[in-house]
Amino acid sequence: MSASLLTPLDYIAAGYWQDFLAGRPIAGGIAYETELHHCKLDGSLASLQRVDILLSQIRRDMIKTGIWDEASLLTDERYRNFMVFLAFYAGRVLAQQWQYAPHWFGDFELRKRYPALPLLTADFYQHMAVVYRDDIEATDKPNATASLFFALEPIGLRLFGHIDRPFQAVQGDQVASGLYQAVNARLPNTIDNHGLPVSTAMESATKQGVETLAAQHSSQSIQTNSDAVNNTSSYNELQTTSEISQTEALLAKANSSTASLTVPLEVPSTETAPVEPLQATLKEVAVKPTIKPAVEGSPTPELFIQLLIELDEIEVPQTAGKTEYEQACKVLDQFEQHIAKQKKPRAQVIFSEKHLAAKQQALAKLQEAADAGNSTAMLRLSMYELLGEGIYADKLAAMESGVEWVKQAASKNDSRAQRLLSKLYYQGFGVPQDMNNGKYWLEQAAENGHIEAASLVSQWQQAQMLISTQKQEQHSLKRYQLLFVVIIVIAILIFIIV
Repeated sequence: MSASLLTPLDYIAAGYWQDFLAGRPIAGGIAYETELHHCKLDGSLASLQRVDILLSQIRRDMIKTGIWDEASLLTDERYRNFMVFLAFYAGRVLAQQWQYAPHWFGDFELRKRYPALPLLTADFYQHMAVVYRDDIEATDKPNATASLFFALEPIGLRLFGHIDRPFQAVQGDQVASGLYQAVNARLPNTIDNHGLPVSTAMESATKQGVETLAAQHSSQSIQTNSDAVNNTSSYNELQTTSEISQTEALLAKANSSTASLTVPLEVPSTETAPVEPLQATLKEVAVKPTIKPAVEGSPTPELFIQLLIELDEIEVPQTAGKTEYEQACKVLDQFEQHIAKQKKPRAQVIFSEKHLAAKQQALAKLQEAADAGNSTAMLRLSMYELLGEGIYADKLAAMESGVEWVKQAASKNDSRAQRLLSKLYYQGFGVPQDMNNGKYWLEQAAENGHIEAASLVSQWQQAQMLISTQKQEQHSLKRYQLLFVVIIVIAILIFIIV
């Protein structure tokens, strides 16, 4: 293939990246530039996880401060530059996985090269796309557009999508909820010979059956507090290219250059008086090299990172305990922000006595909200109990309490709890491993509107259909073989008799 000519957007992408690395200001300015540097944009897939963390934090902060408005932000050049820069970066990471130089097309080039694409001129998220592998010139092939990546779409969904408004991909697929998921779905080992995504779960199910597929999840121990139980499996049930785990935690805004960190902690009062801030120093424990585990990504287990995301992004109406829950979260969120900054398991981060006292008061408030029937509080409290960081000191009692809170929330038709409960059963975490119960609660979550669960159930059903079809074909083949043998035997008998 001949070398492709650079497009105007290629020059802009290169300029953005060079200015960012050199610390030079980008024309028009760029929002959250400092936070982007904290994300350590090193070209790795893990860096996309950190970007997704930042996007979710931005969304939460904007909603809380009342400045969240998609139309207004898209008219702000600093925010547009921020999203375009992230799109350029995601395209760079994806092309790097294909060992290919990314080539960016704007609206004009896209319409010229791909006239069949249903592009919307007024859609900001569709006005640019990157070609990240080497079939750029084969635009006459049926699946040529499979090499295009509209990187702005998952960014827009992360900031403004989900319950706020639907996002429809220009290529007709479901928009990925984040850059990490979107890029993972396009990696070389997830693309077939026709340029289409391959469902690894469906392939395995066709060969071994859905039940075998569910039983073959790779085990991965989850670090919990001190000697907490390490009996979990990896979060991979029915994993497909559209179900890449979205590892995410709350972004810490503290100064990473200091050995100790000073932050205000708000202790929730048992009365209605305003909460008084408490200043204290968060101390980190020194870990010997011989026992320090190799930790990549977030220090919090993926299972609970996903839960924290869903608690923020999937709204479930609550009729009780809202005040207590909000008071508890004012403290607990600060703990999560600090823990997310660490490069070690959360069990190895030690806090001062004052901070631990504040956390216990927050947990007590959380339990009040849970006792009042607040399913969101039940789920957050269950996370701390399952991690061994909750109210119960006894590990077994804490595990049982955590599972019970999840079950109570699931019984209230909270789709987030039902999805979490299905994971617990699939992984055998806190409960005996039970594939049937895991499937049941997965289906319940799907029925109650959980998007990820609905997608998995759909994949499950497609896999079962493939298995059924394969069995029917094998059965028909055996019948034909038997019939052929009978015909041969009859022919031999006739030949002998005659």
